[in-house]
Amino acid sequence: MATLKIPTPLRSYTNGQAEVAVRGTNVAEAMGDLVEKFPTLKPHLYNGDGNLRPFVNLFVGEDNIKDLQGVETPLAENSRVVLIPSIAGG
Repeated sequence: MATLKIPTPLRSYTNGQAEVAVRGTNVAEAMGDLVEKFPTLKPHLYNGDGNLRPFVNLFVGEDNIKDLQGVETPLAENSRVVLIPSIAGG
């Protein structure tokens, strides 16, 4: 089981949990498990096509999945996945 760290702005959708244990052999499965447990989180992470929204950044350890294999990035038993939404501003 992997651990997915939830950013403060999204914790209201995870009953205040900062970290959620998720199942999956890769990032896509782990994210699927997350939104299955917390369905109200799905529209904040996925667009209508079922793809992750562009501002959703996921890291496995220190590495952005965009630099790895995307949502197909494999997860080990004790992987730590960090969800970091992009913040717009200027």
